[in-house]
Amino acid sequence: MNLPRTVFMGSPDFAVPALRALAAEKYPIVGVITQPDRPAGRGNILTPPPVKVAALELGLEVLQPEKLRAPEAMQQLRAWNPDLIVVAAFGQILRPDVLSLPRYGCVNIHASLLPRHRGAAPIQAAILAGDKETGITIMLMDEGIDTGPMLARRSVEILPTDTGGSLFEKLSVLGGELLLETLPRYLSGELLPQPQPAEGATYAPMLKKEDGRLDFSRPAGELERKVRAFHPWPGAFMDWQGAPLKIHKAHVERNLLQQGTLSVGQHLLVAGFPAVMTSEDILVLDEIQPPGKGRMSGKAFLAGGRTW
Repeated sequence: MNLPRTVFMGSPDFAVPALRALAAEKYPIVGVITQPDRPAGRGNILTPPPVKVAALELGLEVLQPEKLRAPEAMQQLRAWNPDLIVVAAFGQILRPDVLSLPRYGCVNIHASLLPRHRGAAPIQAAILAGDKETGITIMLMDEGIDTGPMLARRSVEILPTDTGGSLFEKLSVLGGELLLETLPRYLSGELLPQPQPAEGATYAPMLKKEDGRLDFSRPAGELERKVRAFHPWPGAFMDWQGAPLKIHKAHVERNLLQQGTLSVGQHLLVAGFPAVMTSEDILVLDEIQPPGKGRMSGKAFLAGGRTW
């Protein structure tokens, strides 16, 4: 079987293993479309997306439209004349004229077990919800948001120590592997797309920095999952002396005192670590980062003579 002329669309690190996997298997990648370079870091230095860096290393042609619907972007896409478009965390919604362009359609690598956690932040959503597993779904895209028919799914266990970052790395590798296993069977007609189940659909919207604020009127178990889910981005934080105190790692300590002895949001010490009373149990702050300082243990934070 002749491999299809392929356009790859993606932007973050998550998409890089899939791009490299396609190139290693000699898929004829006629072009790569990714987001424009953006300012990043303390110096707001203009930084290319990871997919662009990988694509240039592979000697591939790169297009970085602000909007894919721009006439010049669509003109280039049509000139490439792809048989297949592979999408992995591209960051833009594809219009019908793009979806219908390649004869094999647009195949998407989605970081959840669809239909659970459709949307922009499925990895964080799975940890935050306390799910025991998540995974990768290879799907055909339609006009909805992650609603298209599925080609393959593969699950991974979510460990109690997993963070958004660690799960991101696992799923990015799995996405490339499952894509390569799935495409030959799909392209040959052996594998037929299956509609997503009607039940069990949830939506994980795009995250903002403010979403990381810890609300101590919530149970400690939920907040501990939030700390893990939002590490390294957008990060969890609480207000401390009028400024955000970043929380990198935390654990739950059962409240063994009589109900009502401690008030929600009250600061306390647990085994030499700073802690906060929540609506249910205590959240112990294992690793934190004060404003303008580096990451440190909770004990080191207190050893600096800081008021808690």
